[in-house]
Amino acid sequence: MDDTNKPAGFTHERIETNNFLMIVLILLVLLVGGAVEIVPLFFQRSTTQPIQGVKPYEPLQLVGRDIYVREGCYNCHSQMIRPFLAETLRYGHYSVAGEFVYDRPFQWGSKRTGPDLHRVGGRYSDEWHRIHLINPRDLVPESNMPAYPWLEKTMVDPAGVAPNMVALQRLGVPYSAQDIAAAADAVKGKSELDALIAYLQGLGTALK
Repeated sequence: MDDTNKPAGFTHERIETNNFLMIVLILLVLLVGGAVEIVPLFFQRSTTQPIQGVKPYEPLQLVGRDIYVREGCYNCHSQMIRPFLAETLRYGHYSVAGEFVYDRPFQWGSKRTGPDLHRVGGRYSDEWHRIHLINPRDLVPESNMPAYPWLEKTMVDPAGVAPNMVALQRLGVPYSAQDIAAAADAVKGKSELDALIAYLQGLGTALK
């Protein structure tokens, strides 16, 4: 086979005609680029330290957050207000990384069938949320949000809260032994609807 027409050396043409070499170089570029972009974030206080006022979720809020994820609320509601005038006028102060240090995983995103919920805490009463979750159209006739009536009838399992808090503690969330020991009593007799409302009422309230 005549090799006289093959490109010699480490040329652009040789890279484009050698599948293995192209794959290796692409992976190398992604590895280096990803490291340069991601690694510094672990050493920036603005992304690793909670802002003043941010605390770990209370037991009932933590259960509510799990319900929020389980029911797929993040598919229609983001929790990331971008620093644009149109967004801050509608939703409030833009989101900052220090508000999400205890979220695992965080609920960022840009998918908005419904409004962003990052600053919904305290905006409506508990009763408003209760009615809205049981049947959204009782309050917003044009809403296409699903109803969640079963949450009112399903009780929280107290036994499942402490193990969840222990797992988060191992990941760095500063729960004390006393917090974990008192978790079951804190959610006893509460419905999943109560828990979800508690979670929603705490969203975005640390940053004024």
